[in-house]
Amino acid sequence: MKTIITFGTFDVFHIGHLNILRRARALGDRLVVGISSDALNLHKKARLPVYRQNERMRIIDELKCVDEVFLEESLELKADYIRRFNAQTLVMGDDWRGRFDHLSPLCEVVYLARTPTISTTSIIETIKQH
Repeated sequence: MKTIITFGTFDVFHIGHLNILRRARALGDRLVVGISSDALNLHKKARLPVYRQNERMRIIDELKCVDEVFLEESLELKADYIRRFNAQTLVMGDDWRGRFDHLSPLCEVVYLARTPTISTTSIIETIKQH
């Protein structure tokens, strides 16, 4: 069984999130998703998510293409998470291209193209303007 692992905040869930999760799942037999904790999101994006970590975890867990979710508490623990879930492939959006190549001795690292013209940040900005 080939396990795929990916990570994200998945705040204000949109079609881009669904696209990348479905494409990641298509690469293997099992998809495990690390959901960035509220604290990690505050650290990496300098803002809290719109939806709290437990709500975001529940949304992702309900998707047919996702087999398991867990809380990601640190960017530096990706290798530990890969080992914990025995993942053969790490999938990330291409906006992270090259940032996780150092994990290639542990597993295959794949960067998937993001859905054009959609992002959580742009959605939030649009909402603020209205």
